[in-house]
Amino acid sequence: MERVVITGMGILSPLGNDVDTFWQGLKEGRSGISPIERFDVTEFGTKIAGQVRGFDGEAIFGRKEARKMDLFSQYALFAAEQAVQDAALVPEQLDRERFGVYVGSGIGGIGTLADNVKVLEERGPGRVSPSLVPMMISNMAAAQISIRFGALGETLSPVTACSIGNSSIGEAFRLIRSGEADVMIAGGTEAAVHPLALASFGNATALSKRNDSPEQASRPFDANRDGFVMGEGAGIVVLESLTHALRRGARIHGEVIGYGASSDAYHVVASHPEGLGAYQAMKRALASAGITPEQVDVISAHATSTPVGDLGETKGIKKAFGEHAYRVPITANKSMIGHMFGAAGGAEAIALVQSLKEGIIPPTINLANPDPECDLDYVPNQARQADLTIGLSNSFGFGGHNAVIVLRKYEE
Repeated sequence: MERVVITGMGILSPLGNDVDTFWQGLKEGRSGISPIERFDVTEFGTKIAGQVRGFDGEAIFGRKEARKMDLFSQYALFAAEQAVQDAALVPEQLDRERFGVYVGSGIGGIGTLADNVKVLEERGPGRVSPSLVPMMISNMAAAQISIRFGALGETLSPVTACSIGNSSIGEAFRLIRSGEADVMIAGGTEAAVHPLALASFGNATALSKRNDSPEQASRPFDANRDGFVMGEGAGIVVLESLTHALRRGARIHGEVIGYGASSDAYHVVASHPEGLGAYQAMKRALASAGITPEQVDVISAHATSTPVGDLGETKGIKKAFGEHAYRVPITANKSMIGHMFGAAGGAEAIALVQSLKEGIIPPTINLANPDPECDLDYVPNQARQADLTIGLSNSFGFGGHNAVIVLRKYEE
């Protein structure tokens, strides 16, 4: 089996639009949550989100091209271009039939859809954009990346809700490890900070309403957590077989060594209260990596800041790790960036790579009053230096989709 390494990374996030800025914000324990600025939130119960700032698609791609892409595709393509540049890939020099793209989005082009529904109602069917469907469908992020770089290999858009990033990275890892691909661009993207999504999640009572203190709203594992905070962006990595990366002299950021997936088979939106699906995915990821729980030095938790979800994940970790669950440090990036939905796994994979490289665990901020039932080491409020070699990252999604990846600091 081929070893699989990460040679490129790209990101847009509420903490910044490049890896260095994003990572620095995480290390500092800085929140990217703020009042929503792009539309009127007067009538909404929740008025805060983690927003991408300083992004101008028309300036980056040109007005003509940008107008053909929904924002989620623009985010993905921008992050992919960062990752390809970081990897120093020259697509023309690759075997393009062994070069693919696994990038997904949970909600897709909700902005494009909502805009055209309004046009239909107010101006009639003759004014609806002929580009509506190819702009809004969730596979378009992967398609745009494939077109941009001429990737002729497998190009898929896994739709596993909030676990998309890990599903994409994990499935790409499997493809390369089996020898069926040399290079894959993988990750997730989302641009759902939109009135329609905000209203829906709000009416489902899923969102925090700490509007007066947005930076403190996302508080995983805290006894006073009251829901998640919406986020957006894209997290994209370049994966290669180690053989291919060494042959072209690539810089290697880290290694993917395991992947596990499962289904809760329980509920369309609620995670299993005992964390059984999470446990199964973690167990399979450890087996895929060929390691024991005691070899894991850090866990990047899914930890959305919901009462049921955080407790269920804690129970799943205890079941998967036994007594080691009380010794392994756990970090919750969503305390700072909110829940980036389909982009979350990719962003958190990048954060975990940086943790392993630098030996620094970002904090779980806003953990002021720990939930007595969430009694593990969540690295509260301040980053921690540690000797790190192996990290595990959890991502769970609506419908009971669970995806877990295992990363290792690269060693020859």
